[in-house]
Amino acid sequence: MKKYRYVSVFVFLLASVMLSCDKDNNHPGYSYFPDMQDSRAYEPYSSNPNFTDGKSLRLPPEGTVPREMIPYDFEKTPENRTWAGINIVNMTEMSMEDVKRGKELFGIFCINCHGEKGDGKGFLYTSGKYPYAPKSLVTDILKTTPRGEFFHVITTGFGVMGAHGPQIKPDDRWKIIEYIKVELQGKDIGQ
Repeated sequence: MKKYRYVSVFVFLLASVMLSCDKDNNHPGYSYFPDMQDSRAYEPYSSNPNFTDGKSLRLPPEGTVPREMIPYDFEKTPENRTWAGINIVNMTEMSMEDVKRGKELFGIFCINCHGEKGDGKGFLYTSGKYPYAPKSLVTDILKTTPRGEFFHVITTGFGVMGAHGPQIKPDDRWKIIEYIKVELQGKDIGQ
């Protein structure tokens, strides 16, 4: 009789434990740390009682810049473009792997206007959707143009070309330039 009592108590406890651990989408069970499960975060434009001005969206500290974004404080002028050609150089040694990545980036950002061969016959121009012929990147003048000028033009724009500095990271700009110089213009890496 005692044996059946112990077995029945054990079965009851086992069933209680098994049923109490039932967890599904409708009954998630108990939460011992509800602040870890339910976020107390505020939406960016909602009011926030934790700050004196009541705003959730905070300005970054003065003088800070986003990661991998170095401020480029030169304007879109011929003088600054010439200065950039003389003074701005890529401090990273480029490889054929960088040229390959530059080709991918060229296909994303440049090919629609400048064309697959860099001759200025991109889809936007040849389809008639854009009235101005983009600059050919394979002319004799641009073959002798320093890489720093290319960097300045990609960053700030030139003529009707808009600035691509906000869209393309500086390292990626150098890779695009290296692809243009090596593959499209036939130069050696880093020259």
